[in-house]
Amino acid sequence: MNLHGKKYESKQEYNYRFAVYKHNLAFVENHNRQSHGFTVAMNKFGDLTNLEFASIYNGLRVNATQNFAKKNIHVAPLGYIPTTDTVDWRTKGAVTGVKNQGQCGSCWAFSTTGSVEGAWKLSSKGGALVSSSEQQLVDCSSDQGNMGCDGGLMDSAFQYIITRSTKGIDTEDSYPYTAEDGDCAADSGKFASTISSFKDVQAQSEPALQSAIQSIGPVSVAIDASQSSFQFYSAGVYYEKYCSPTQLDHGVLAVGFGTTDDSAKKDYYIVKNSWGTDWGMQGYILMSRNKQNNCGIATMSSYPIV
Repeated sequence: MNLHGKKYESKQEYNYRFAVYKHNLAFVENHNRQSHGFTVAMNKFGDLTNLEFASIYNGLRVNATQNFAKKNIHVAPLGYIPTTDTVDWRTKGAVTGVKNQGQCGSCWAFSTTGSVEGAWKLSSKGGALVSSSEQQLVDCSSDQGNMGCDGGLMDSAFQYIITRSTKGIDTEDSYPYTAEDGDCAADSGKFASTISSFKDVQAQSEPALQSAIQSIGPVSVAIDASQSSFQFYSAGVYYEKYCSPTQLDHGVLAVGFGTTDDSAKKDYYIVKNSWGTDWGMQGYILMSRNKQNNCGIATMSSYPIV
């Protein structure tokens, strides 16, 4: 409570949250006694049940009818194998710092801005890394099917940006994040970057996803983040046998990939989350690569085109 500034309204609520905390702590301790290849740790989400946690922080809302880019698919070249062992777009200055969505199901907005920021930085039109406004997407993209803090989809957010007269998104500074729904206050004169279109990556194809990351830049990806092991992830290469490849509930950003330099030689994706730097590995998670699309990381991914 002291560490994370937690306050409870009554003794009854305190007792309930303490019971939840003890249950989660037992999970953490039991997990780390076993050999999973990654560790978990108690964190700021320790007083939430797994269902409560997922309902608050995992705001991806998949809608099969919103397939705007269905005819514009990124596929891997025939026989594609990455031509490098490591890709990390952070080292190229194409990734902003880790952000924090707070208690708002806006993960989809943070995934969207992450790939837009990277695309603009790496384009001939851009060249500067400018933080984009998640709040604008939360407040203004309902016509495309997004529901603000109640969830949304990255492709729908791309579509919103494209439909604006400037085809741009405002800067973070001009339209700051509030972690709650608000009235649309977009200013066409203060856009941070523009995009002209976007591409979906071939569904369930890890070669296609790796090809996109290597050749294009940061890619918006959808994953299943519903497990307690994700809620309390701390370090290592995340592999969860109970993950679903199709029941996706969280939008994140794949900023690279690599392989561990130990004897295990585990392949991984470098994934930027939006839960602050006090979660995971300073806000990042290494997710299993070439492990049969674990947690659906290659099921539904896309990227914008400047």
